[in-house]
Amino acid sequence: MTGLRIGINALYLIPGGVGGTEIYLRSLLAALARADTENRYLVFTNRETGAGLVPAAPNFEWVPQPLRASVRPWRLAWEQTGLPLAAARRGIDVLLNPGFTAPLLCGCPQVTVFHDLQHKLHPEHFRWFELPFWRLCLWASAHRSRLLIAVSEATRADLLKCYRLPQEKIRVVPHGVDQRCFEIAAQRSREAPEPFLLCVSTLHPHKGLVPLIHAFAGFRKTRPEFRLVLAGHRGFHTEAVERAIAESGLGDAVVLTGWVPREELYELYRRAWAFVFPSTFEGFGLPVLEALAAGVPTACSAIEPLQSIIGEAALQFQAGDEGALREALERIVGDEPLRARLAAAGPARASQFSWLRSAELTLAALREAAG
Repeated sequence: MTGLRIGINALYLIPGGVGGTEIYLRSLLAALARADTENRYLVFTNRETGAGLVPAAPNFEWVPQPLRASVRPWRLAWEQTGLPLAAARRGIDVLLNPGFTAPLLCGCPQVTVFHDLQHKLHPEHFRWFELPFWRLCLWASAHRSRLLIAVSEATRADLLKCYRLPQEKIRVVPHGVDQRCFEIAAQRSREAPEPFLLCVSTLHPHKGLVPLIHAFAGFRKTRPEFRLVLAGHRGFHTEAVERAIAESGLGDAVVLTGWVPREELYELYRRAWAFVFPSTFEGFGLPVLEALAAGVPTACSAIEPLQSIIGEAALQFQAGDEGALREALERIVGDEPLRARLAAAGPARASQFSWLRSAELTLAALREAAG
């Protein structure tokens, strides 16, 4: 059978500017390159994204487009006009849209990835001028695509609830985890951690960072040697986070790193005393999975899909409850039997997730959509 010509719509990607969906796409493409030598992949990018996104494999081709994604109206306009034309010229058989949005008129079948439906379930977390875009574009993408990929069962349930789609239109493809994280777990078993708590998160309202800062302020009264490191893109809740730090008198005890390259993030996982993730809403929760794989004792909110990811391998607390969060910080730092159990359980649990498996399931959906 002749291989497919698969288009990858990477127009949304702004390196260091879109949070976890960047890690998702880079990891997925690398895994597809390992899993598939039969089909040809054409990766359509913007001017901000260089050729480094595209795997150095003979069946992968970089197709840069003349737009800047940082100007969102221009990116959306090109996605609706220039991209379908470019896909037609290149003879694309099926188009993968890994970042929520899809061309509404396209000459080939499409598979679109939904990472969450936060704009429907928690519109209060969005700025007023963004909501019309999210509502219109995502609704249209969900209905115009031949198949949808949900990154968790929770996101699949939200798609069915919010858009009333037929069940057979949605495929669940969980994220994988970087093998480097398991190597870090082996390193951690031989080294003493440093006194800081790590949270990897974009600074957005639903991430629960202000309650975390308040809980950490109380925790630090008895453990003043500890710092809190918030590593992630500086989202539109940054001012509120900085204000909470100042009002709590924490000063340099809380470090906002901004977006960090992967090598620096690996180093933070290696050195951290514990990992905490207080989010109130997630589509998947990749940082939690990475922390588990790295053998970092982890505490996270008791929400789906985090509960399905962690099993018994992390300490859970009620989302948004500062008292429960402070208690979790105290246990994850000072309860040595708990820490030892979680450090061992984390990599074992995370080993059930693989980017290679994600790639295989994604490829199966693309083949099905192409017919």
